[in-house]
Amino acid sequence: MADSEIIKVRQMLAARPRATEVAQMRIDADERSKAFVLPSDVTVQPVNANGVKAEWTSTPGADSSSVVLYLHGGGYVICSLQSHRHLIAEIGRAAGARTLGIDYRLAPEHPFPAPVEDSLAAYRFLLDSGIKPNRIALAGDSAGGGLVVAAMLAIRESGLPMPGCGWCISPWVDMQALGASFVDRAETDPTVQKATIEMMAQWYLGGADPRHPHASPMYADLRGLPPLLIQVGAAETLLDDSIALARRAGVADVPVELQIWPEMIHIWHIYFPMLAAGRRAIASGGSFVRNVIRGA
Repeated sequence: MADSEIIKVRQMLAARPRATEVAQMRIDADERSKAFVLPSDVTVQPVNANGVKAEWTSTPGADSSSVVLYLHGGGYVICSLQSHRHLIAEIGRAAGARTLGIDYRLAPEHPFPAPVEDSLAAYRFLLDSGIKPNRIALAGDSAGGGLVVAAMLAIRESGLPMPGCGWCISPWVDMQALGASFVDRAETDPTVQKATIEMMAQWYLGGADPRHPHASPMYADLRGLPPLLIQVGAAETLLDDSIALARRAGVADVPVELQIWPEMIHIWHIYFPMLAAGRRAIASGGSFVRNVIRGA
C-alpha cells in the first residue's frame, strides 16, 4: 500500500515555485523551513567554531559528552542552519546528544574545498573543547552527507583522531552524476535531477577535479574510517551514489549499513513533522549513533 503521507509531501513539493537565481533559491530554502516550528524544549546557542558560524542545539536529557556535528545539504550552494535547524535538533534528540550545526561557506562565492575546510575547523573546535573524538558523530544530508565522508578524509589526512561514526542521509558523493539512477529514477524524484546536480557541481568545483576524493568521496580510499550508516530513498536519483559509497566502504573494510527506504524521496527526514517515515528514519539513525558513541 502506498504511503499516503509521502504522497502529500510530493503534492506540496509540486506546488512550490522553483527559482533559478542563487540568491532567491537561498531565500526560498530558509523561508520554507518556517513551516516546521522548533519545539519549545530545544535550546539554541550561537557559537564561533574556529571561525565558522555555528550553533549548539540540545534537548532535555542530552548527554553533554556526546556531540553530533551536523553538515547541512543544499548542493554546497543553498540552505543553512535556518533551513535545517528543526532537523538538526530532532537528530540530536534521537541520538541523545548535543548537536553542533555549522554554516559552512557556500559556492559559488566559496568553492571547493571551503566546506571541507570549515568542517575540519569545526571538528578541531570540538576536540579543543574537550569532547573525546569517539564521542563525536558526523552527520549530514545530500551534499552534507558527502561532506561527512570528505571531512573524515580530511581528519585522517590531518593526523587527528577519527570520530566515532558517520551518518549519511541521501548523500551526494559523485560530482559527475554518473549513476544509472539519474535516468531510471528521474520520474520518481520530485526534487533532484541530473541537470541540477551538474549545475551545482560546476558552481562548487570552480574548475577543480570532479574526481578529487574530497569532492567525490566515492573515488576515495576509505580505509580506516569509522562505522557508517547510509540512508537513501528508493525514489531518489541519488540512489546509486549511496550504493556506490556503501560498496566503496565495504571493500575498504569499513563497517557500513545501507538502508534503502521504499517510496521515500530525497532527504525525507526533513519532513518528519508530517511524515512518519521521516520520524522512523531519524529514530533509526539516532539509535545507530547512540550504540556507537555511547559504547565507546
